[in-house]
Amino acid sequence: MSDDAEGGRIFFSNIRRSLELEDEIRLVSVGIDIGSSTSHLVFSRLVLERLDNRYVVSERTIVHESEVLLTPYVEAGVHDVAIDAAALGHFIDGQYEKARIDPALIDTGALILTGVAVRRNNARAIGELFAAQAGKFVSVSAGDGLEATLAAFGSGAAARSIRESARVMNVDIGGGTSKIAVCVAGEVADMTAVDVGARIVCFDALGRVERVEESGRRFAAEAGLVLDVGRKPDAQRLGRMVARMADRLFEVICGTSLDAGTAELVRLAPLRNERKPDVVTFSGGVSEYVYGREKQAFGDLGPALAVAILERVRTWGPRIEAPDEGIRATVVGASQYTVQVSGSTIFVAPMNALPLRNLPVITPDLPLDDEVLDAGQIAAAVRAALRRLDLHEGQQAVALCYCWRGAATFARLDACCRGVIGGLSSLLDRGLPLVLVGDNDIGGLIGIHCREETRLRNAVVSIDGIVLKEFDFIDIGEMLETSGAVPVVIKSLVFPGTAALGRTA
Repeated sequence: MSDDAEGGRIFFSNIRRSLELEDEIRLVSVGIDIGSSTSHLVFSRLVLERLDNRYVVSERTIVHESEVLLTPYVEAGVHDVAIDAAALGHFIDGQYEKARIDPALIDTGALILTGVAVRRNNARAIGELFAAQAGKFVSVSAGDGLEATLAAFGSGAAARSIRESARVMNVDIGGGTSKIAVCVAGEVADMTAVDVGARIVCFDALGRVERVEESGRRFAAEAGLVLDVGRKPDAQRLGRMVARMADRLFEVICGTSLDAGTAELVRLAPLRNERKPDVVTFSGGVSEYVYGREKQAFGDLGPALAVAILERVRTWGPRIEAPDEGIRATVVGASQYTVQVSGSTIFVAPMNALPLRNLPVITPDLPLDDEVLDAGQIAAAVRAALRRLDLHEGQQAVALCYCWRGAATFARLDACCRGVIGGLSSLLDRGLPLVLVGDNDIGGLIGIHCREETRLRNAVVSIDGIVLKEFDFIDIGEMLETSGAVPVVIKSLVFPGTAALGRTA
């Protein structure tokens, strides 16, 4: 804490701070993206100012953007490889030095793991690199659905769909997979992912095959190409293979029905493709070649795949625009702190259920308008929200944010509570707490009903008076003795270069 004050305000620069006294918070943050193909970091300084009982970001300055590292691997068995945590740690340490930031002075951060980085052994090894800062970091294991969504927002496609009142498709082509998201009015209206990527085959400096993924062998077989590690592939057949990859990807992008071979490559439900998008943007590593920002080859299929898919999309017709972010689209610039204080009509049982930290927020579209509520429909909406953010396997507690509408009759409360509990069954069956966050003064009633009427034995934390959105993570502190409320720290994922800054949480 600084002793200096300007304009009667107290300035803080450390995470141990009093929420009751601050008018301004200064934070040092880092966003780290570790994926199958590339890894990179972004360091930022944030200034947050108090607005009533919450904070908004008034200033964000990027201090350092790392170079993009090809994610290092080591042999982990006869048919497997693992991320080289030691080499990755050396790279990360070097970036802290280049940014001239002591890791101990980082206030907050976001660690995004995608692709093979999510595998158990990799995630554990990577987590150990940040063990000393575990309480400060939001950690997100991004599956296909969340990665597609992150790319849509990080590339600026979601913002563009509002700015231009357009239907915007973002195609994020990475090393192992491609993620496609269709944005309408600032939201992701449709998404999918497909096993097409630039590094499904990798080559050494002499052009010899160094590594082949299973999807690489599949495409090679379609092109009549033999891929033997240590040998150069036939150039003509390799070109045929890349063309086949582009054909399959393009079929997913624009097709209303997929042939059997393409359907087997799709990792989520295929796009509905109800109508053609107005605009197409590209992100991910291959996008650097699509827009001519990168000339150097990195021993993979990136340059050739960029040319092939661009040719096909040009003939399709939508306008092709550059994204706000290309290879860095899924990098989270920072974990932004905001602070709110809950209403006093809350329910917490048992009291030692608090504090809770780094809970991901889900915002299901609950059907609460009708006079008679359908618990089955509510449960389905909750399950859909969990799956959208790859939280459906029930590995961690979540905070469910809802907007109550209509009368708080016993029947309506009962249907809502039973629907929510049913939708969260994959988490509650593991003994995780039920955490509910409302925007008005019904939190106490909801919490009591879940505990007393449904006989739920899990810990229940039901608070209100808080505004949240997807991509938020929250900490809920212990109850304030003077007010019966609880402090809530909101950590929002902020994408570089977007209009999200300055917005209330």
